[in-house]
Amino acid sequence: MSQTANRVYWTTEDLKLLPESSNRYEIVDGHLLMTRAPHWKHQKVIGQAYQVLNVWSGISQVGQAVPTPGVIFDDADNVIPDVIWISNERLAVGVDEEGHFTIAPELIVEVLSPGTQNERRDRETKLKLYAERGVQEYWILDWRIQQLEVYRRQDALLQLVSTLFSQDRLTSALLPEFDCAVAEFFR
Repeated sequence: MSQTANRVYWTTEDLKLLPESSNRYEIVDGHLLMTRAPHWKHQKVIGQAYQVLNVWSGISQVGQAVPTPGVIFDDADNVIPDVIWISNERLAVGVDEEGHFTIAPELIVEVLSPGTQNERRDRETKLKLYAERGVQEYWILDWRIQQLEVYRRQDALLQLVSTLFSQDRLTSALLPEFDCAVAEFFR
């Protein structure tokens, strides 16, 4: 951890020095982000999102769904998305010796936790990071209101293209022949 102009700059190496805890630590642009163990419904939606993507991946055989992986873009950007989907091609070249992803997966899913700070982290901080790093699609799930926001890469940015609710269906050009009732994420 270095300090410049009254700002503490966290790195991946600093995370290794933190004591074991039930907290989850991430770094975005050298800022340390900490979250506590989330609500069980948050965890259930993560499991459902993983299951939906994993079943589709098993059928399509074009990539892998992974729950809560470490994604280490560089020393200053180290995150743990709730779920990712990565193509077999990117998977073959994007994992370090410790099993962390070092490149952007094509799809990242985050499940919102209650609170203004948590929502800003997913809707602004991580959205910006994922856009900068080349994520093609970003889904934000809100289990409290059963809503799914879909962001897609357009002109080097992740732009909100649709807001879906339980009665809607989700398709994605990124995932060939993927079609899912949004309600599946919130069962």
